[in-house]
Amino acid sequence: MDNDKRFVTGLDVGTENVRTIIATVNKDGAVAVVGYNEGKTAGMRKGVPANLTGPASSIDKMLGEAERMSGYEVRNAYVSINGSQILSTKTEGMIAVGTVEHEINDQDLDRVEDVAVTGRIPANRDVLDVVPLEYALDGQGGIKDPLGMSGARLEMRANVISALTPNCENLKKATMAADVEAKRLIPSVVAAAKAVLTERQKENGVAVIDMGAATTSVAVYEEGDLQYVGVVPAGSNNITNDLAIVLAIDPEMAEEIKTRFVTGKFDSDKNPVIRIGKEGKTERAFERKEVEEVVKARLDEIFGEIRKKLKAARYDQRLPEGIILTGGGAKMRDIDLFAKQALEAAVKIGVPQGFGGVSEAVEKPEFAVAVGLALLAAEEVALDVPTNKKSKKSLKLPKAPSFFKKIFSKF
Repeated sequence: MDNDKRFVTGLDVGTENVRTIIATVNKDGAVAVVGYNEGKTAGMRKGVPANLTGPASSIDKMLGEAERMSGYEVRNAYVSINGSQILSTKTEGMIAVGTVEHEINDQDLDRVEDVAVTGRIPANRDVLDVVPLEYALDGQGGIKDPLGMSGARLEMRANVISALTPNCENLKKATMAADVEAKRLIPSVVAAAKAVLTERQKENGVAVIDMGAATTSVAVYEEGDLQYVGVVPAGSNNITNDLAIVLAIDPEMAEEIKTRFVTGKFDSDKNPVIRIGKEGKTERAFERKEVEEVVKARLDEIFGEIRKKLKAARYDQRLPEGIILTGGGAKMRDIDLFAKQALEAAVKIGVPQGFGGVSEAVEKPEFAVAVGLALLAAEEVALDVPTNKKSKKSLKLPKAPSFFKKIFSKF
């Protein structure tokens, strides 16, 4: 391994798929993707673990190929967390720091953060992040970073992102069963935003919508900060299931119809009959109008709920930079056109950016979360060479002979 480089890993554990990114960070902070993989998930329901063995097995399997590609054994990762359990709470805190000549230091910032969080977030929730929105010194507001400034009274207004403690702990246990420590849990849409947004967009006002299999998340940025996070418990798999039920077909055929024949334009006048059939089986025909009615009804529900959340956060039609769509659901043809009409805002599909290596393989909307997790890890990683050489191995090492034996030994 190049001594000037460090490895970081992003692990996106979704309801339908697990995606992982292994990247290197050089001494200049440049990030290069050196390993990646994706595959089906087991044991997840609406973004949270339904059991431990399913997600652990999926994570273990997906990491194996990415590790072989990169020549690096993953010990820890930034991991995504999702589900309607995620909350965004605005809080305030105030402390006295001394005389007017007192210079604000790191301890003061930690204290005012503790005051802003303590008692405002229920005991059964884990704080995932505290985003300072504004500081005030002796009544003077609009301060972004008070470090080194002088004052006697420090106030902070913050956005606290939290999730239910049991779900956080179970996700950490699932990754640990695959021999991976979850260094940080990051909401999926926040990770996606890191991969697809520019600083200018965050400053002016923009929203990211991450459309996954079972959840659709939204994050709003303004003045450079994360202002709001919300999650709708429905996603692209709900569309597939609706088609399977209404058309009385299996989910595989329903997924094929959705991806091949449905567009966000809903132009049912063109080719009014959809014909589809697997090799060796009788071809089946469906009325395009009926198919589009099913898909449109579910999309109306999903984006209707997203718009309600934007209105509740007071950002409906208040986003100069528009809305960026990511996630597997963003692969549906012309979904951006439908979202534009439903949300009455400029909408475009977002792809990951800001890295090198095998970038062309992961420059896809569905990889935005995994890439964003790796980029967030790269920001925080120390670039000095660790003294414990065993903590970072350059070759894939054999794991325990039995996967389930390993799980049982953990608990």
